[in-house]
Amino acid sequence: MRAVTIHGAGDVRVEHVPDPVLRDPTDVLVQVTHTCVCGSDLWAYRGVSPREPGQRIGHEFIGVVTETGREVTTLRPGDTVVAPFIWSDGTCDRCRTGLPTSCPRSGIWGQPGADGAQGEAVRVPFADATLVRVPADVDDSLAPALLTLTDVMCTGHHGAVAAAVAPGRRVAVVGDGAVGLCAVLAARRLGAEDVVLLGHHEDRARIAHRFGVTATVRSTGEEAVEQARDLSGGRGFDSVVEAVGTATALRTAISVAADGGTVGFVGVPHGGDGSVDVRQMFYRNIALRGGLAPARAYIPELLPDVLSGALDPAPVFDCTVGLDEAPDGYAGMAARQVLKPLIRL
Repeated sequence: MRAVTIHGAGDVRVEHVPDPVLRDPTDVLVQVTHTCVCGSDLWAYRGVSPREPGQRIGHEFIGVVTETGREVTTLRPGDTVVAPFIWSDGTCDRCRTGLPTSCPRSGIWGQPGADGAQGEAVRVPFADATLVRVPADVDDSLAPALLTLTDVMCTGHHGAVAAAVAPGRRVAVVGDGAVGLCAVLAARRLGAEDVVLLGHHEDRARIAHRFGVTATVRSTGEEAVEQARDLSGGRGFDSVVEAVGTATALRTAISVAADGGTVGFVGVPHGGDGSVDVRQMFYRNIALRGGLAPARAYIPELLPDVLSGALDPAPVFDCTVGLDEAPDGYAGMAARQVLKPLIRL
């Protein structure tokens, strides 16, 4: 079968790789129908996050079950499924308490020895616990929105939940990538009164306004902090979502938070020294929460709203390519000409 592999900075290829096969009785095989490129894939493409030459890549996909292991009980061939970006066994104490990303038997698609999502098929471990089946009569037009549930919509939601977004709270989102835009949607869904987005791109600001932001700040550094705080009347924001993953973005998020506010950080950490001003957090009573989004725990909550059309994150995909054109999607995203490429198989 064909799949995307990475061989170094700026070097992704579509190559023939071995077809996946069932290994364990709890496995299923899924034919991928839709996948995409994530910002964390881009760090590998830029050489920031190391990968083994020829390693599979990609961790977001939806598709159709083609074969099941003998111990699989909730899925059958023909089922359309959403795959969270991390698999988990569903039985450990972390899974039972809603944190499947900390499952000791968890893993992420594309890690060494595992199938990447950007390919024609994927072997799914612990399929009953990992995959979420969607109704058989769901229209194909909903596929892009469903695909966001594999990562970015759930991650944006996690940021909003970690930041304690609630009805009437004033919210700032730092970062205008797909996760930041989804955090805007999540904050609105949770009842935020105002949502201000700190980002640099005019085209993404247009999407953000569709998603419900009340204002955008396109400056950087201290100027951005001053403008954001001015928009809050000088008070700062009750809830702040950091959706970039740099130390600079996290410092900005803390600086625009109100005294007693909460920062939810969900940007994958990369670059910089990672330092934050703990003294500022201490003296201003700012809470910091977040981390790797437990997407599997959130999908059942968000899925009904996607199916009903009440929640539509699909506009984060501004480019659609076939599998053979996946390298073009990477190049466009790296050049900031594309927000998030959808790969349709």
